[in-house]
Amino acid sequence: MQRQPVTSSNVVSIGYDPASQTLEIEVREQAIYQYFDVPADVSDGLLRAPSHGKFIWANIRDRYRYQRVDQRAS
Repeated sequence: MQRQPVTSSNVVSIGYDPASQTLEIEVREQAIYQYFDVPADVSDGLLRAPSHGKFIWANIRDRYRYQRVDQRAS
């Protein structure tokens, strides 16, 4: 999945696949998470949010099923 870099203290990049409604988030802890069945408006809200981390905690984490899919090389 193609992700776009974002300016954030905790989030490195964000990607979204509308066909599968999968949201992919790369975080600074060198991990990538995929969240499933995420509506497009939630993904759009994340990209527009002034704080990506706060948006994730308030609107995504603990609301959507997810899995850790990759760990970047250090």
